[in-house]
Amino acid sequence: MKEFWNDRYGAPEYAYGREPNVFFARCLEAYPVSGSILLPAEGEGRNAVHAARQGLQVTACDISEAGRDKAMTLAAEHGVQLRYEVGDIRTLDLDREHYHAAALIYAHFAPEVRAGIHQRVVDHLAPGGLLFLEAFSKQNLPLRLADPRVGGPDRVDMLHSTEQVLEDFAGLEVLELQEMGIDLREGPYHQGRARVVRFVGRKAP
Repeated sequence: MKEFWNDRYGAPEYAYGREPNVFFARCLEAYPVSGSILLPAEGEGRNAVHAARQGLQVTACDISEAGRDKAMTLAAEHGVQLRYEVGDIRTLDLDREHYHAAALIYAHFAPEVRAGIHQRVVDHLAPGGLLFLEAFSKQNLPLRLADPRVGGPDRVDMLHSTEQVLEDFAGLEVLELQEMGIDLREGPYHQGRARVVRFVGRKAP
């Protein structure tokens, strides 16, 4: 997988655009977040740079060196600072119960590791910390097969459902949870009608 993402992010264009994910940007407006934010599977840095521009202290991570390099270039263009770690979030040296928010934006994992990674992210949230998630739903697969430009995994076991999100994040207070159709316009690899799951949860104070 590392080779796949290095290849995708190694192209000159930004695979998912340079602007933040719409849901993520809306969450930062709708919920009072200050301090630090953790962005696993951050890729080329569009959401990390947006968060830094809002005054947050950003820690991003991804398995792709090419993604980090483009994220740092984007950050420099906007005059903001990022901490960007390359590696698996399960083994990176990150502070537990430290981050005031975390976001998983189209962060899809194999089923045998997904729940563990999700729990790891929760472990890194400070008490009262917020989690934002947007991911392709299981109902997206027919749309993706009909039009590959929509993007997302072509394996149903790597896609999300509201029930699965509730199970993985059972310890969080549910502030928002819905499955819905949206029109994606995020770079060359997220284009067209898609089905997603959106979730906002809060860790107990």
